Amino acid sequence: MGPSWNLIADIRELWSFPFMVNAFRAGTIVAVAAATMGWFMVLRRQTFAGHTLAVIGFPGAAGATLLGVSAIYGYFTFCVAAALVIAVIPRGGHGEFGHESAVTGTVQAFALACGYLFIALYKGFLNGINALLFGTFLGITTGQVVVLAAVTVVVLAALAVLGRPLLFASIDPIVAGARGVPVRAASVAFVVLLGAAVAEASQITGTLLVFALLVMPAATAQALTARPPLSLALAILIAVVVTWLGLGIAYYSVYPIGFFVTTIAFALYVLAQVTAWLRRVGRLR
Repeated sequence: MGPSWNLIADIRELWSFPFMVNAFRAGTIVAVAAATMGWFMVLRRQTFAGHTLAVIGFPGAAGATLLGVSAIYGYFTFCVAAALVIAVIPRGGHGEFGHESAVTGTVQAFALACGYLFIALYKGFLNGINALLFGTFLGITTGQVVVLAAVTVVVLAALAVLGRPLLFASIDPIVAGARGVPVRAASVAFVVLLGAAVAEASQITGTLLVFALLVMPAATAQALTARPPLSLALAILIAVVVTWLGLGIAYYSVYPIGFFVTTIAFALYVLAQVTAWLRRVGRLR
């Protein structure tokens, strides 16, 4: 049965099922965490590191499935462990950026190989692999929502403490270091927090489409405004709206939620880029 023209009735129907209520709760929590961390990630130009962490969530979840435990433990274990490896890579000069990319890519390739190995060793049904890759809102339990909420509180609390020096170090690390900001420590802490945020988002969008919540809301917001507080708030709002729309559409569809979340987020990003281009053309005239 598809949606009706009565939006209020459709929303009531969605929220009449406990699994959809949990899906909206989990999706909102994940959207807030992913958009917040993604905003700093885009600002710091560490999207490749974020992509690697997203991909690493796949072998983590596959390994957990192989061991017979919840995929959530695999997501967090692999993503945070990989974040620690990436975090110790020096960042700074041109050569160091090349070294960072090389090591990050190596970690990504090895993690993918582990994921395929875990799938080959798994003797059960592989229907759940699609959910690991492309996301699902089915089967989200109240316990998982609690875990996601607890992780988000810890991540956002740590980011609140780290936020001001991290913003300074992200914009101008040389001046920040000269002013006494612990640039290296802030970078390490941020990547670890990013790993936790990626592990969260992967459970909704899947490991291949986690960028839908991690990158596109932040990139869209930064294209619309250069004011950090407004841009960050806008990124969070976009991520929540995209997630809610994706959940609502996926409920009436047989296709994975990740597709709808990604499509809506991409459409908003394109719209933001067109808007920014029209503004530039207007100033030139």
